[in-house]
Amino acid sequence: MFSVITCIRDNHDWRLVLAAAVVCLIGAMAAMLPLSRAQECDAGRRKLWIGASAFAFGTGVWATHFIAMLAYDGGMPISYQLGLTALSFLLSVVGSSAAILVASQGRGRFSCIQGGVLMALGIATMHLTGMQAIETQAVILYDPYMTLSAVLAGALLSSIAFHAFFHLKGLRRLLASSVTFVLAICALHFISMASITLVPDPGKEVPATVLDTSLLAAIVVVAATALILIAIAVVFIESHLTDLRGLANASQEGLLILREGRIIDANERFQGLSGWKLADLAGKAPSIVLTQGQSRPGDTLLNTRNGREIAVEVNTSRIVYRGHNCDVLAVRDLTERRQAEEMIEHLAHHDVLTDLSNRSLFDKRIRQALQMAKGKNSEVALFYIDLDRFKTVNDIFGHAEGDRILCKVASILRRVADERDTIARLGGDEFAIIQTAGQQPAAAQKLAAAILDEFAAEMDMARDPTAVGVSLGIALYPTDGSDADEICNNADIALYRVKHGGRGKACFFNAEMDEATRARRQIESELRHAVTRNQIHVSYQPVLDAQSGEISGYEALMRWNRPGHGLSEPDIFIPIAEESGSIVQLGEWVLQQACTEAARWPHPLRIAVNVSPVQFMLPNLCERIEAILKETGLAPGRLEIEITEAALIRDRDRVMATLQRLRSLGVHIVMDDFGTGFSSLSNLRTFPFDKIKVDRSFTGMLDHDAAARSIVRAIIGLGHSLGMPVVTEGVETETQRQIVVEEGCAQVQGFLLGRPDVEPSTKLAARESLLSSTA
Repeated sequence: MFSVITCIRDNHDWRLVLAAAVVCLIGAMAAMLPLSRAQECDAGRRKLWIGASAFAFGTGVWATHFIAMLAYDGGMPISYQLGLTALSFLLSVVGSSAAILVASQGRGRFSCIQGGVLMALGIATMHLTGMQAIETQAVILYDPYMTLSAVLAGALLSSIAFHAFFHLKGLRRLLASSVTFVLAICALHFISMASITLVPDPGKEVPATVLDTSLLAAIVVVAATALILIAIAVVFIESHLTDLRGLANASQEGLLILREGRIIDANERFQGLSGWKLADLAGKAPSIVLTQGQSRPGDTLLNTRNGREIAVEVNTSRIVYRGHNCDVLAVRDLTERRQAEEMIEHLAHHDVLTDLSNRSLFDKRIRQALQMAKGKNSEVALFYIDLDRFKTVNDIFGHAEGDRILCKVASILRRVADERDTIARLGGDEFAIIQTAGQQPAAAQKLAAAILDEFAAEMDMARDPTAVGVSLGIALYPTDGSDADEICNNADIALYRVKHGGRGKACFFNAEMDEATRARRQIESELRHAVTRNQIHVSYQPVLDAQSGEISGYEALMRWNRPGHGLSEPDIFIPIAEESGSIVQLGEWVLQQACTEAARWPHPLRIAVNVSPVQFMLPNLCERIEAILKETGLAPGRLEIEITEAALIRDRDRVMATLQRLRSLGVHIVMDDFGTGFSSLSNLRTFPFDKIKVDRSFTGMLDHDAAARSIVRAIIGLGHSLGMPVVTEGVETETQRQIVVEEGCAQVQGFLLGRPDVEPSTKLAARESLLSSTA
C-alpha cells in the first residue's frame, strides 16, 4: 500500500491524477444511467441499453488510464504506438460489455461476482495493452504479485459496485455504484503502475510513427469528454422521447399529427383502432379515414381498414412538433359510450327481468295510442293482466322460480300478441297489453281467448305445482273512457272484478263494476277512521266446556257499526281491511281492548283474539303483544292467539319463529278454521298448537251431511291423538251440540250456547255474586 502511495506522490502529476478520477467518475455515472434504463425495458431494448452502458464505461476506463499515464513521469520521454492504443480502447469496451452483460442478465446468486471478475480482467487487459503501447528507451518490468493484487482488488471492488447497483434504489444506487467503480478502476491502475520498473536501454529504437504525449492528451480528453457527454445526452433524450411516445401510445385516444393538412404521424392507439398503419396514412389528408356522420349532428365516422365505420369524437389542437406548427387530432372511440347510452335508454324504459316495456314506457305508449286513435277515429283495447297463485308459488318455491315464471309469462304474451301491440310489466306479477289494431271488441276477445288458451296449455296446475293462472281486465277506448287515466282505472276495475269473482277469466269493464268498486273503496276510506270515530267495538262470545257446560273462556270478535249501514259483518270488511293494510291498526286496537277487558274478570278465564296474516308480516308483532300484556296486566297464559293457515302460507319460517317467541312468553296458540287449508296436517306436525278449532263450515252441515260428521270426527280424533283440545265453533242447534259432544269434543262455541256480549265482565260479576249468595 505504501509503494502505491509513493508511486502516486513521486511519479505522477497529482493534477492530472485528479482529472483522471473526475473523468472516471463521469464515465461510471454515464454507464450506470443507461444500465438503469436497461432494467426498465423489455428484452428487445435491454441489449441496446446494455451496449450503450458498456460503451460509456469502456470509454471512461480507457480515458482514465491514458490521462493517468500522461500524469506519469518515468524519468525519460514516453510516446505511444497508435495500433496498440486503439486496440486497448476496443478491449476496454469489449471487456466492459461482457462484464455488464453477465452481471445484469445472470440469474444465479454469484452473477455480481462473475461480472466483477470479468470487469477486472477487462480493465487489466486494457491496462497491459496500453502499457505495451508505450515507446521509450527502456524495458518495462512487472511485479507479478503486485499485478495479481491489482486484479484482485479491481475484481472485489467491481463486484461490490455491481451488488450496490442491483440492490439499491434511486440516487443511492447511482452514486454508490459509480463511486465504487471509480475505486475499482483507480485501484487496479495505480497498483499496477506501482508494480512496474523502467530499466533504461539506450540502444532501443523508438519508431517514428508514434503519438506524441501532448497529441495523445488532446485526443484522450476530447474523445473521452465527447463520448461521455454524448452517452449522457442519449440517455436523457431517448428517455424523454420514449416517455413522451409511451405516454402518447398509452392514451385511450387515437392521435393524428397533421402538418399543412397532411398526416405525418399517428400513435399506436389510432393505428389499432383504425387498422391502418402509419405507412398507409403518411402524407395523406385525414379525410381518407375521417368523414362526417349522418346519424347525429356533429358525429364523425372513422373508416377502418376492413370497411367498418366507427362513431368517434374528434378534438383539434395545435402544437410545435419536430420544429413545425402542427395540428393534433384526438380521436376518441364512442362505440362503448353509445352502447352504454343505448343500454341506459333501454333500461330506463324496459323491465330488467323480462325485457318488456316498464311502467314509464307504458304510460307514454298508452297516451300515444289514444292520441293516434283519436285522430284516426279508431279504437284501442287495454288489457290489465294479473297472475293467479303467483305469490304462493313465489313464497313456496323461492324468488328464482318466481323469476322463471315471470319470464315464461312474458314469452307467452309475446307469442300471442301482435307486433304492433305494446306488452308491459307494470310491477310484481302485473302485466298490461295495449292493443291498437283490429275491430273492437272482437279483436280484444280474440286476444283474450288466445292468452287464456296459451296459459291453459303452458301452465297445467294439475301436473306442475309451479304453474300459475291468469286473470284479465279489459277496457276499450273510447267506449270506457276518454283519456289514459280513465281507461287504466276502468281496466283495473275489470281486473278487480275477475280476481274477486273466480279468477282465471277475462272480463270487460261495465258501469256496474264501477259502482261496486266505488263502494269497496268507500269502505276502505271509512275503515281508516273507524277507530278514532268510535265506530269499532269488541263483542265477546263464550267458549263452553262440552261436558259441564261451564264457561272456560271468551273469543273477542270485532264489530263495526258503520254509519248509514248499521252493523257490518266481519266477512265483509275484514278482507278489505287486510288488503288495504288498515287491519294492522284495527287488530292491535282489538287486542288492547280484549286484554283490558279480560284483566277485569273475577275468574282467570282465557281470552281468544284473532290475528290476521297481515299482522304476522310485522317484524315487531311479538314485541307489541308483550307490551300490551304488560300495559293491561293480563297474564300471558290467559291469552290465546288464533291464526289461520293463510298466515303460514305467506312466510312460513318467519311466522313459525314468531309463534315460537309467543309460546316462550306463555301465550297459547290456536289454529282457527282447521281443515280448510291445503297443508293442515303439515302445520300441526311443524308447530305444536295448544288448541285447534273446527271450522264453522263443517259444523253447519252436521245435521244433514254424513261426510261433514266424518270430517269433524276425524279432526277431534286427531286432536286427541296429538294431545290438543278441540273447539267446535258455529254450534247453532242442539243436534249439532249433541253430535260434537258424543264425538268427544272438549269445548263448543256458537249462538246456541251464547251470543257475543259487549261487556261479559258484568255478567261474570253477577254470576259470581249469585254463586256466593247460594253458598
